Amino acid sequence: MASERTLILVKPDGVQRKLIGTIVSRIENKGLNLIAMKMLQVTPELSKQHYAEHVEKTFYPDLEGFIVSAPVVAMIVEGPEAVSVMRTLIGSTNGREAAPGTIRGDYGTSRQMNMIHGSDSVESANREIGIYFKDTEICSYDLALGSWTCARDEL
Repeated sequence: MASERTLILVKPDGVQRKLIGTIVSRIENKGLNLIAMKMLQVTPELSKQHYAEHVEKTFYPDLEGFIVSAPVVAMIVEGPEAVSVMRTLIGSTNGREAAPGTIRGDYGTSRQMNMIHGSDSVESANREIGIYFKDTEICSYDLALGSWTCARDEL
């Protein structure tokens, strides 16, 4: 099982609702490793880079308006199958449909105001991480508790 990296964003509504610490705790309690984190204001240019596949779609202006409306917290999360583990932890896009126990299921009631973004594949994660972080901002390290969260062949 390979260790992966994924980009996680606490979106403007998550920041405004003061859920940053709660979301970080959920990630850490799961046993994943935070290797980079920063707060930033997404610009229209950054939004267009991140959501390049949606720029020509009719909903894009609303998406951009939302993501630039307040700061976000960008994180790189690392661990075994980090992309799929985080997607499961996050829950379905629509908070009304997300399972209880997921971040969106526990804190969300909206499709768009869904607090958190997680990369949907390793390829997307690599692209998105490059948009938000420089290599010098990434602090990869061995977690001292690693052997207590996964078997050796899973790390």
